[in-house]
Amino acid sequence: MNLAFIRSAPPSATPIESSPGYWQSVFSRLRRDPVAWLVGTVILALVLMAILGPHILPGDPFTTSMFKRLKPVGTAGFPLGTDELGRDLLSRLMLGARLSLFMGITPVILAFFIGGSIGIVAGYAGGWVNSLIMRTIDVFYAFPSVLLAVAFSGALGAGVDNALISLTLVFVPQVARIAESVTTQVRNRDYIEAARASGASAFTIIRTQVLGNVLGPIFVFTTGLISVSMILASGLSFLGLGVSPPEPEWGLMLNTLRTAIYTQPLVSALPGAMIFITSISFNILADRMRVAMATRS
Repeated sequence: MNLAFIRSAPPSATPIESSPGYWQSVFSRLRRDPVAWLVGTVILALVLMAILGPHILPGDPFTTSMFKRLKPVGTAGFPLGTDELGRDLLSRLMLGARLSLFMGITPVILAFFIGGSIGIVAGYAGGWVNSLIMRTIDVFYAFPSVLLAVAFSGALGAGVDNALISLTLVFVPQVARIAESVTTQVRNRDYIEAARASGASAFTIIRTQVLGNVLGPIFVFTTGLISVSMILASGLSFLGLGVSPPEPEWGLMLNTLRTAIYTQPLVSALPGAMIFITSISFNILADRMRVAMATRS
């Protein structure tokens, strides 16, 4: 039996089956979307900077000099100035991209697999299994994401590993809810009933029939969470619950430069600008993907 796909939609919308060429048309619309091209190029540049940054740094991001502290943008030898300890800010921003993107993307990937699995099982099983899982998930919605992330990080302690665990725990309930919603809407479709009547096991039905119809909306929603994850990860580092000095990370850099906001406001704003550009790029890309998946040729 051929897989039937659904278009991306808000959580309350009903998934709609698509033709086999549906995904080709989605990618075709994305290729013709100039906004998607623009933000995709920005994200690609950031990823390349994170990968190649350590090998193409213009200076040493860890060498300090109190005689060179807080140099303005455009200083000879320091295109983006220096930080509060005289370190080359351009080098630290480039090197910080690796850790910032890692902390922003990794929790979302983990939440995609963990939360998606939980939601699909709950949506397909229904009944008391669904009620037990989803009522447990609902408990997490009593708290804002920021408060939950800070609470988990505070309980686990500062550090990159604990920050990743905290952010993953924040996003798992959100992904699980979306996965449960779309799975519930497809589990009683005719092709699912036909698979059950043929004697296929629940695992086989989920693997061959359900996944192809629910992964699209889950993936698009999860992509949108990367922007939130970037901000939360930077916020944890800003509060001292994430990356520890002297490792460069945009949120931590924003924290250490906050005292220079009145003397070198442009230099102090650069880490925040990187966080903003990265977050808005992922957010817009997720929105363009949602539009492309929700539009029929």
